[in-house]
Amino acid sequence: MACLIARRRRLLLLRASILAVFLAGFAFPSVSAVSYRRPRRRPDLHVARRLDENDSTPQQVHISMVGSDKMRISWITDDPTPATVDYGTASGNYANSSTGTTSSYRYMLYNSGQIHDVVIGPLQPNTVYYYRCGGNAGRQFNFKTAPPTFPIKFAIVGDLGQTEHTNSTLQHISQSSYDMLLLPGDLSYADFWQPRWDSFGRMVEPLASQRPWMVTQGNHEVERIPVVHSSSFTAYNARWRMPFEESGSTSNLYYSFDVAGAHVVMLGSYTDFGPSSAQYKWLQSDMAKVDRSKTPWILALIHAPWYNTNTAHQGESESVDMKRDMESLLYNARVDVVFAGHVHAYERFVSLVFPNSLVKNNISKDKADDCGPVHITIGDGGNREGLATKFRNTGGEKISVFREASFGHGELEVVNATHAQWTWHRNDDGESVCSDAVWLTSLSSLTSCKA
Repeated sequence: MACLIARRRRLLLLRASILAVFLAGFAFPSVSAVSYRRPRRRPDLHVARRLDENDSTPQQVHISMVGSDKMRISWITDDPTPATVDYGTASGNYANSSTGTTSSYRYMLYNSGQIHDVVIGPLQPNTVYYYRCGGNAGRQFNFKTAPPTFPIKFAIVGDLGQTEHTNSTLQHISQSSYDMLLLPGDLSYADFWQPRWDSFGRMVEPLASQRPWMVTQGNHEVERIPVVHSSSFTAYNARWRMPFEESGSTSNLYYSFDVAGAHVVMLGSYTDFGPSSAQYKWLQSDMAKVDRSKTPWILALIHAPWYNTNTAHQGESESVDMKRDMESLLYNARVDVVFAGHVHAYERFVSLVFPNSLVKNNISKDKADDCGPVHITIGDGGNREGLATKFRNTGGEKISVFREASFGHGELEVVNATHAQWTWHRNDDGESVCSDAVWLTSLSSLTSCKA
């Protein structure tokens, strides 16, 4: 309700500018959007090591969930230090300790720091834990585990980068009482310059050390250079290890996990996805194992969107061909929502879209289906490349119900087994403005959608 009131107020105040928006091509008859002045492009930020830190100080700390009751703690030091985490439920009182592994990587002339990876647990749900890394008494961190069941709130944002826009987005996310962050690819925008990975790790540490960040890769994580550096995802795989083994995956590029009452599937747009690929066979197996009595909700994340009315990133194989090969698996499993990034704008499609994978690059021939997933593009985290401001007039049936080229983030609050609320929060002049909101019903609760 608060979102709708705020939105109506802004519509009233900015009525005079709506006509200009239509003339600029940012809106069309079936799309609801609020007009405002577009933010200027902002330069990259570089977050350096703090002056009070030395080569043994833990930095770039982030956490990710492992199984139902464990947490992976990852951090970097410049010098070798123990891969240990001391932790407990009282500040300064570390009753437990776990030991993990240390690794590093080389990328052309760049040598990474010592990357430490420790899994701790078992942990109690919905509980605050305090921890320190490598026995370093100078820095104490804390995190809260996810709740055992509903309600649970996800913060969702893609294409983050590290600009002033990114910083604004992170500040807004920090003000929400979220339990877990989901990121559908394009993290640091290092783009081969590895020190940017270090800067990104420092930038997100205040949030990523307190709540689990579950991520998948985008095109900016590939970082493959023929002949010079022939391996893909070197930095991403080394720095952002996800719990892929626990879901039977053989690759850090795709995996799944259960949290509260949701089954979350993280797919890889930039690794093989065809019917004979390992990812495709894994997804088949993973979908067959889902028990909707335990996880009434299924969420999926990809990077390149399968539905897109923006003029940017049309006709790419990672969108068109992956949709052709994999969409039926998600549709038949009654996946509720598919989140994507890649396009630097926000777009939400009509409640549930039917898979029409034989149609290439023609959004007007796709049809609504009450038993298909909602597709949401959330590639507007704050990257340095700027916004994708031009949308197409789709013609025919309008399946895109809200689209806007603005930076921001989304929140999905799964209230119970049947209902969840999705809200999109635009970064507007340094404030988080709730600009789109919709209630969703889980497909597992609809008799007409029983598979």
